[in-house]
Amino acid sequence: MRVPSCEALRSSSLTKDEKDKVMFSVQQKRKISDEVQKILRDTNHPELPQGEIQFSLHVDGAESWSWADIKNNGAVTNPTVNPWNEKQDSENAKSS
Repeated sequence: MRVPSCEALRSSSLTKDEKDKVMFSVQQKRKISDEVQKILRDTNHPELPQGEIQFSLHVDGAESWSWADIKNNGAVTNPTVNPWNEKQDSENAKSS
């Protein structure tokens, strides 16, 4: 698996695969997804499905190269892992 360097992240030459690896660890994305699912479910909106709610959340970071697309957990069967983001996740760092 090719992981982008900080220099590559700052450049506009990122591949689609690299762009999918830019912000948040897998654990953080799953937690965000769970919370969004709960917030949506708590609205009790009559048009929401009974099962898992499908959604896509785009998050822009402080830099143009820093962003994330987060989907409902059921839509992500094979999550992309970026070692940099995994290391930055404080919960993962504490368990190492």
